[in-house]
Amino acid sequence: MKVVILAGGYGTRISEESHLRPKPMIEIGDRPILWHIMKYYSFYGFNEFIICLGYKGYIIKEFFADYYLHTSDVTFDFTNCNKMTVHNNVSEPWVVTLVDTGLDSMTGGRIKRIQKYIGNERFMLTYGDGVSDIDLKVLEKEHLKSKSALTMTAIQPGGRFGVLDINDKTSRIERFVEKAREDGGWINGGFMVAEPEVFEYIEGDHSIFEQHTLPKLADEGKLNAYKHYGFWQCMDTQRDKGALENYWNSGKAPWKVW
Repeated sequence: MKVVILAGGYGTRISEESHLRPKPMIEIGDRPILWHIMKYYSFYGFNEFIICLGYKGYIIKEFFADYYLHTSDVTFDFTNCNKMTVHNNVSEPWVVTLVDTGLDSMTGGRIKRIQKYIGNERFMLTYGDGVSDIDLKVLEKEHLKSKSALTMTAIQPGGRFGVLDINDKTSRIERFVEKAREDGGWINGGFMVAEPEVFEYIEGDHSIFEQHTLPKLADEGKLNAYKHYGFWQCMDTQRDKGALENYWNSGKAPWKVW
């Protein structure tokens, strides 16, 4: 099954980094978060990727074009016709298709543009800025069991701020309470499985997948939720990036299963 990764947005909420490169190329440790996502899918046996490019997409193309340079020791011999020797070659079992889906296309439009690379096959779909410890094989099984057009991983992000416990009579703050994940609502965590009929619900480049396509599927009873209670973290802001860096540097990153 192919994995479609949305990697074309401007990443404006983390503009400190994204003004130089697309958000999926922002590094956690010494590798782009896009690489982390692909390694995770690869661990579960999903090795064919279609990456939807847009803003500064050439940087992602150059990363894969020079993948050996990024991951191996290299000797350049300028005395011998500029010969290059790659040592300890690090290869991946990947087939990667990089598709220019337009600079200003919305998420639905980007997905629609890669339809010809999917055909009539079921496919995985995710965003290029989030990691998780979700069991992708279980997700696939739950999708098949649901017989829906699309199964979305639902997560509870919880609150970033403590909750005030206020006495209604005196207006006194009696204590601070950490907001648990279970107290929050369920949101779209990405990591989706889709049937090819999903393309029929996307109109064009300006179609927003989350606002136009998913509600249509829900209205027709074709949208399934797979509730994930484990780790999930997106990288919307510098704070998010710092949290992911801390996980990685601790040697206990929940998504590091390879």
